[in-house]
Amino acid sequence: LVGSNFNNDGTALYEAMAALFVAQLLGIDLSIGQQILVVLTSVIASIGAAGIPEAGLVTMTLVFTAVGLPTEYIALLLTVDWFLDRCRTTINVMGDMNVACLLDGRTPDPAAAAPTAAPSPPSAAAPQG
Repeated sequence: LVGSNFNNDGTALYEAMAALFVAQLLGIDLSIGQQILVVLTSVIASIGAAGIPEAGLVTMTLVFTAVGLPTEYIALLLTVDWFLDRCRTTINVMGDMNVACLLDGRTPDPAAAAPTAAPSPPSAAAPQG
């Protein structure tokens, strides 16, 4: 999974928080089941999001429609999305770095595993000087 577009923690957090923000803005009380559905669809949508700017806005429609929130309010988030996109990217990169460090610590070093050649004994036919 290294190098794939799988670890989008920032995107998942943003989509879930945006859905909860819009629900609170509209005065809609989401049940605990709906809140869990927001989390699950946010994670699934972040996995499928493209690694391009503003891709989270496209996948956010999935999260909003899953719990019955009006998708028209996604346009409200456009005003701050430019800045929040940079924050999401930072969190995504930090998550990828953590995975890379974890895998690097668990992967054996190929140079250490390579057999070393035994030193050859001095030749008896070598001239001594």
